[in-house]
Amino acid sequence: MAAAAQPTRRAAPDKTFTRKDLSGPALRTFFRIAEAWGLKEAEQMKLLGLDSRSTFQTWKRGAVSAIPKDALERISYVMGIYKGLKLLLPRSADEWVRKPNAAPLFSGRPAIERMTSGNVADLYVVRQYIDAQRG
Repeated sequence: MAAAAQPTRRAAPDKTFTRKDLSGPALRTFFRIAEAWGLKEAEQMKLLGLDSRSTFQTWKRGAVSAIPKDALERISYVMGIYKGLKLLLPRSADEWVRKPNAAPLFSGRPAIERMTSGNVADLYVVRQYIDAQRG
């Protein structure tokens, strides 16, 4: 007796997420991290690359369909920094961003000062530093 033919299984097609799909979850996560780090509104705006307080308030309320690609990139770096710190310093991760840091990258100043320069490149550099510390 011949074996019954097995249907071929196909992998589900990869879902391509749009900025609209990612914006809400990214902002919610960002604001949770900002709260954990005790960030002031001005610091949050700098991390997000925003100049407009009204835009910031709109985003904070979740009343936005899609945020710019630049803001998603910034949030991605913040999330990576947050995750890296949680792995590296489980008990003091949230305080680390405000503590003076002797590493040459920070010149004795807290990491949050470098992160809130307004330049996305500074978020990238801090993320790289955290990843390098993790090995």
